[in-house]
Amino acid sequence: MRWIWNTAGLTSVGVGIVGAFVPVLPTTVFLILALWCFSKGSPRLEAWLLNHKVYGGALRRWRLTKAITVRGKVWAVTAMSVSVLASAWFVRDRAAVWITVLALGAFGAAYVLSRPTDQRDGAYTHRDQVA
Repeated sequence: MRWIWNTAGLTSVGVGIVGAFVPVLPTTVFLILALWCFSKGSPRLEAWLLNHKVYGGALRRWRLTKAITVRGKVWAVTAMSVSVLASAWFVRDRAAVWITVLALGAFGAAYVLSRPTDQRDGAYTHRDQVA
C-alpha cells in the first residue's frame, strides 16, 4: 500500500507543479492531497513537503488549523477569477463548457471563502506541532 500512497502523492505534487504554471489548475489543493498521501506512505516525503521553502508554511498552517489567511483567500480567489474568466473567454462559443467553467470557479471560490480565517501573522515554523 505504501507505494500506492507514494505514487498518488508524487502524482499530486506533479500536478501541483503544473498548476503553478497553468492558470486553471490549482496548486495548493494538489499539494494538500500529496501531503495527505505522504502521511500514509512516506514520513520522509511528508516532512519534505512540510519543510518546503515555498509551500511548507501554508501546508503546516493547513495541517494545524484547516484555516486560510486573509491574504491567502484574496490571492486564491483573485487567481481563480482570472483563470476562470480567461478560460471562459477561450470557450465562449461553447455554452455548456463556459457554464461549467464558471460553476467550477464559483464552487472553488465558495470553498476557499467558507474556510476559517487564520488571524495569525507569519508562517508556521518547524517548531509548531503538525501531528
